[in-house]
Amino acid sequence: MALRIKSHWYNEDTARSLPEIASALAYNAWRLAMDKAITLHGEQFVYETDEQRLDVIAEYLIFQIQLVDRIAHQRMEQADRQQLITALARRLAEHMQENSLELLGNGEHDKLFIERLNLRAQEYAELGFSEEGPSYPFMRHLGYEIQQIMGSSQENRWVIDQVMDKDAPEVYQQLKRMLRNLFM
Repeated sequence: MALRIKSHWYNEDTARSLPEIASALAYNAWRLAMDKAITLHGEQFVYETDEQRLDVIAEYLIFQIQLVDRIAHQRMEQADRQQLITALARRLAEHMQENSLELLGNGEHDKLFIERLNLRAQEYAELGFSEEGPSYPFMRHLGYEIQQIMGSSQENRWVIDQVMDKDAPEVYQQLKRMLRNLFM
């Protein structure tokens, strides 16, 4: 069953600030990342720990931030794009902190997420993105990172294929629709 994303404003006549749009994006990005982590489990891939599951969610979030950044680069001024991406990253770091505290206990989970985001941003910067969306290597990178987290046990050795061929394209389509609706 497909995840229903709420991406329309209650009062569409009211102008929204970029931080408000980023907050709505973050809420939906979190839901989408959780859905994909659950989908992996439903496809019989195995999580060993809650930390592993949160790390997979973090990779899906980072992938989404990279997609938003690339789409915004095509359509927004640099200053607006930077404000949107910064607000989105901060809000998602808050989500990671809240949920990690609940599952893993005390720690600076938000800072670890931002460090991972900065590292991945450098890696994704080398990968292609066009009007048609992310390149195959762009999606493969997400699959590779998730496979590194989940390991290459018998149960998880094909997780990269699931992520590249099914989950990453679905995430891109949902995110593209979400952005279009939130900016209308």
